Amino acid sequence: MAWEEWDQLKSEAAERGSTHMRLNQLAPDGGGGGGGGDLVVNQDDLGAVGHEAHGLHGDLHGQADVAGMGMDKHGSGSTMQAATELSSSNFALGDSLSLTVEIWTSQVNSLLDACAAISNHLDFSKKLHANDDAAIAAAVKGRDGSGRSVSELSKYFK
Repeated sequence: MAWEEWDQLKSEAAERGSTHMRLNQLAPDGGGGGGGGDLVVNQDDLGAVGHEAHGLHGDLHGQADVAGMGMDKHGSGSTMQAATELSSSNFALGDSLSLTVEIWTSQVNSLLDACAAISNHLDFSKKLHANDDAAIAAAVKGRDGSGRSVSELSKYFK
């Protein structure tokens, strides 16, 4: 769009005096490349993903701890013990091995945090949406417990 065209559109909008927002919408035929439907996620799907994330977290925590395996009385794992021994014997491999363990541990911790975040977020989302659904259902009911008509509901969106 050229700058002049933009200026023209702005001036036309100002002349109309319109302060309303206009949202574009999907064509009735389902165009737009979205596959023709709304995104649907079932509670079972969320539960399965959360369960897998929790299981992966447990497996990683127990099996990917390179720094802690073979821990001595000082809390140093066997890999770090080897790195210390190599460094003290003036082998450059010792410092490289130590750096490798630090980077590995950092990456494993990042992955553990991501798994925990996914699992916790999905659990939170399920509870939040269940509470939202209950609140909406309570608000939409009439005083006698029956549902309100669509025409009654539509006045709240004007």
